[in-house]
Amino acid sequence: MQWFTAPEYWIGRLVFQRALAVVYLFAFLSAALQFRALLGERGMLPIPRFVRHVPFRRAPSLFQFHYSDRFFAVCAWTGCAVSLALVAGLDSHVPLWGAMLMWLVPWVLYLSIVNVGQTWYGFGWESLLLEVGFLAVFLGNDEVAPPIVVLFLLRWVLFRLEFGAGLIKMRGDECWRRLTCLDYHHETQPMPGPLSWFFHHLPRPFHRAEVAANHFTQLVVPVFLFAPQPIATAAASLMIVTQLWLVLSGNFAWLNWLTIVIALSVVDYGESRGPTGAPLWYQIVVLAVAAGLLVLSYRPARNLISRAQVMNRSFDPLHLVNTYGAFGSVSRVRYEVVVEGTAEEVPRADADWREYEFKGKPGDPRRWPLQFAPYHLRLDWLMWFVALSPAYAGSWFGGLMERLLENDRDTLRLLRRSPFPADSPPRFVRARLYRYRYTTWRELRETGACWHRTQVREFLPPTRLEAPAQRA
Repeated sequence: MQWFTAPEYWIGRLVFQRALAVVYLFAFLSAALQFRALLGERGMLPIPRFVRHVPFRRAPSLFQFHYSDRFFAVCAWTGCAVSLALVAGLDSHVPLWGAMLMWLVPWVLYLSIVNVGQTWYGFGWESLLLEVGFLAVFLGNDEVAPPIVVLFLLRWVLFRLEFGAGLIKMRGDECWRRLTCLDYHHETQPMPGPLSWFFHHLPRPFHRAEVAANHFTQLVVPVFLFAPQPIATAAASLMIVTQLWLVLSGNFAWLNWLTIVIALSVVDYGESRGPTGAPLWYQIVVLAVAAGLLVLSYRPARNLISRAQVMNRSFDPLHLVNTYGAFGSVSRVRYEVVVEGTAEEVPRADADWREYEFKGKPGDPRRWPLQFAPYHLRLDWLMWFVALSPAYAGSWFGGLMERLLENDRDTLRLLRRSPFPADSPPRFVRARLYRYRYTTWRELRETGACWHRTQVREFLPPTRLEAPAQRA
C-alpha cells in the first residue's frame, strides 16, 4: 500500500488539519459578525438581489435555494461550530467516511458564502481556502495514512501560490525589478499593522535585501518543494519564515497564515504513526478526484507561463483550482477616504463635521494601527480600494452613506466609533480624500502621531436622505 499512502506524514497531516480548521474558524467568524450590513436583506449588496440575477450554475450556493438573514447566520455559526470540532480533533474519532463529511461541511458552507459574497469576497485568499479546504476532505483520518497524491496536490497549490506571486511581481511594477518596492509598500499597503511604521523606517539597503529575499523565496525555493526530504522541508521552512515576516509587517487577513498552513503539510516531522492501509473505495475516490484536479490545473498552469498572467482568478465556480498573486503593482502614495457627518441644518464648510473611525484603516493620525489578521475587516479593505479609484466604490459606497445617515445599527458595528448618538443620526454626511504618509522619527516624538495627512479634494459632497430608504 506504500504506493498510495505516506505514513511518515501522519503528524504532518494532523498539524495541517488542525491549523486549517483554525483558519476556517476565522473565516466563518468574520462572515457571521459582518454579513448583515454587507450582504444581508437590508445590506449594501443584498444577497437576495444578487441571486435573482445570477443563476446557480455560475454561483453554486445554498442561498440560491433560500435566503434569509437568519438562515445565513445559521450557516455561518454552523461553520464556526464544525471548525471548532475539527480543531478539537473530532474527525479522528469517527469513521473515515464520517471524517470526510465533516471536512466537506465547512467547504460547502464557505463556498455558498463566497459565491454570493460579490465584491466583499473578491479576494484571492477566499479561493485559496476553498481549494485547500477541498483537498482536506480527502486527506483521511486516523484510520488511514495520508494519501501521497493529496500531499502532492497540496505542494502543487503552494507552488502555484508562491511562484505565481513571484512572477506577477517580476512582470508587473518595475520597482520589484529595481528592488525598491518596499520603499513604499509598508506605508501604502491596504491595512498596516502595529509594526508597519517601524518596517517602513528600516534602512533602504535593508529594503533592497527584503525584496531580493522575497524573489528568491517565491521564484527559486518553490521548485524544491518537489525534491526529496529533507530538501522539501527546508524549502517549506524558508517559506514559513518569510510568511511570518509578512505577518509582522501588515494585515493580510489569513493569506499568510494559510500559506504557512499549507507549508506545514510539507514538513517531515520524523515520525511514522498509525495504519498504512486504505479501503478500496477510498482509493478509488481519491484517485478520481486527483485526476480531475490535475486536468483542471491546465488553465492555472498555462496562466503561470503567460505574458498576460492574471492574479487571483477562479477558473471554475467551485474554486477547485485557481491562480494567485498579490501586489503586481505598488502604490507610491497613500490616499484615504475620510467619512464625516454633521447634525447642522446647513452643511457649510465650517459646520461641526465629525469623523467616523474605522476599526482597521488609518483615520485619526494619532491612532496607531492594530493587528487584526487573520480576522478579515472587509469594509476597511474595500475603503482602501475606493481611495485608489472611485470606480471601486460601485453601488455599495452610496449604500454605506445612506446607512450612516440612518444610524443603521449593523453598519455602525463595522466601525470603531460613530460620532453620533444612536438616537440622533447626522443630517448630512460627506467624504474627503486625504494623502497620508508616515511621520518621521522626529515628528513621532514631537506629536505622538504615526501619520501625517493632507487634504487633497472632496470625494463626496455633503449628502442627506431625501426620503425614507426603499431597499430591495
